[in-house]
Amino acid sequence: MPELPEITLLARQMKDELVGKTIVGVTVLQPKILNVPQDSFCEALNGARLIDVRHHGKWITVETTQGWLMLSLGMGGEILLFADDRQFPEKRQLVLTFRDGTHIVVSFWWFGYAHYAEHPEDHAMTAKLGPNALDLTLDEFRALLRGRRGGIKSFLLNQGHIAGIGNVYVQDPLFRARIHPLRKIDTLTDDEIAALWRALQDTLQGSIDLGGSAWEMDLYGKKGGWSEEQMVVAYQESKPCPRCGTAVEKIRTGSTSTFICPQCQRLEP
Repeated sequence: MPELPEITLLARQMKDELVGKTIVGVTVLQPKILNVPQDSFCEALNGARLIDVRHHGKWITVETTQGWLMLSLGMGGEILLFADDRQFPEKRQLVLTFRDGTHIVVSFWWFGYAHYAEHPEDHAMTAKLGPNALDLTLDEFRALLRGRRGGIKSFLLNQGHIAGIGNVYVQDPLFRARIHPLRKIDTLTDDEIAALWRALQDTLQGSIDLGGSAWEMDLYGKKGGWSEEQMVVAYQESKPCPRCGTAVEKIRTGSTSTFICPQCQRLEP
């Protein structure tokens, strides 16, 4: 599932490749990915020139002369650039064709969204997102946590609080800060909050620097370099903790699982 690093890289690549191009064809192969009727979606984007591409959390936001295209890969998928139409993936939901003959092909593995909005603030699913995780200063991160009493991992995964963090990238920062994922926010010390903020910044930026996850593809079909070699405890069940040697455990944390060192990440502060 692509998270903030992969979406950041895709948005950058799309901006580099697509700004200034004009859409001359919109093909929707799965109408349920849309938020408006298919005819309205195609009519709105056909003939539009791309002005900018940005991202908000796990969403890519494409500004055009005729409104906004909002893309979310959901639980996984690909956005690929093609020079012609001879090698499109068999499973695809959306194809944008540009005047110069290039194409953007969007494929969802389980579910995803291709939405249209006249103005970005009109799009309910992105309007309710919190700030991008990498944009937060330490003071802003502290302010978001102030007065909260729930579990820290649940807070970090809530896209309405902070956008872009998922279960892949949340685990090692919690370990690096020595925080159990079920710790209550109001038990965290100032030093622990600062350590967690720094660990989140370092982990997310580190993945971006390596081209994103090795399990996801960029706009050109290339996989990233952030893999198990960069993971500290995430998905390292039964392996020794690199800090104390205790076996890494897999625990349930709500609807997700988390890998922790039971010695370094104690539930009780």
